[in-house]
Amino acid sequence: MNMRYIVLSLACVLASSVVTVAQTTQKFQATKANDYGLVYSLPTTVLDVTVVAERVVKRPGEFYMYAKKYLNVSDPVSEPSESWTVKKVIVNARGVANGGERYLMQFKGGTAPYVVMDNADLPVAINTEDVVLPEAPVLPEPVGLSSTPLDTEAARYVISEEMLQSQSSAKRAELAAKRIYELRQSRSDLITGQADQMPPDGTAMQIVMDQIGAQEAALTAMFVGTEQRETAVKTFTYIPHDEVTRYVLARVSALDGIVDSDDLSGDPITLSLNITDRGKMPVNDKGETKEFPKGGVAYCIPGAASVKISFRGETCWEGSMDVAQYGIVFGLDPKMFTDKKAPAYLLLDPVTGAIKELGTK
Repeated sequence: MNMRYIVLSLACVLASSVVTVAQTTQKFQATKANDYGLVYSLPTTVLDVTVVAERVVKRPGEFYMYAKKYLNVSDPVSEPSESWTVKKVIVNARGVANGGERYLMQFKGGTAPYVVMDNADLPVAINTEDVVLPEAPVLPEPVGLSSTPLDTEAARYVISEEMLQSQSSAKRAELAAKRIYELRQSRSDLITGQADQMPPDGTAMQIVMDQIGAQEAALTAMFVGTEQRETAVKTFTYIPHDEVTRYVLARVSALDGIVDSDDLSGDPITLSLNITDRGKMPVNDKGETKEFPKGGVAYCIPGAASVKISFRGETCWEGSMDVAQYGIVFGLDPKMFTDKKAPAYLLLDPVTGAIKELGTK
């Protein structure tokens, strides 16, 4: 008898009481009401690929041509530019219920085994509520572009009347550089206690130091330019099937940041996948393939794959993982879960459907 059982309505078979184990799990009992049978799906492994991209906006300062002469800066921002690049890729595997096939666990009458399901309707345990579910990954938060690259209040203070009146950019640059060195000297005097007028306390000292720092930064930006950054975060889901060498997950546009794979304005973020192992049917002591037990509790013997995410020729993420799709489904004898002396318990991996732990209570 084939224990794979296609059903139209899971609710019709699980017509028993539901007991909440935790916010993320539910407990289903095998009782007479459902003919001591429980129907469930095993997972399909999917990959959530989170792309963290950074935008850099650069603007030249008014005196960039004099940066080397006055500040000994050889690489100031000389022209405006905007660019996006991939800073980080995070890959998380999770399981989703394969609704196309469901499996029937058939127990003998008069017993009361139970199955614990997670929020994705996947079995995670039998005969035990001691379940530790995978934690959701902690993803970076998007960070918007700052509203202004400079402290405009500080900039008003550092532009002297002489600088405003001068018609020569060279002269204005000279005056700005002179003011930078004056500010640095003032900071040094405050730190060493040699200033003519020292702040009365630590709080006042910090305020003065902050003002000096803001004014120096505003003047320095006139030579070296400004740079603003923002971060975008977007997640794409990929379902592994066959091996691939260059699947385009998404793209990164120089103007729009992370865009969909069909937006040809961006450079592609590609995924390559190589199947490194396929699940094999278990064999007995004679090397013969075991038969699926009658009414067996189906689980997955997963395969494995290596995955690499690339952008502009550089590897952003690389790793190996177990994948349910590259494995096979086998079963455990349901009698072990209804043994009156030592009933078995089972923990399943919700990502692959593989056995994590099997023992007796």
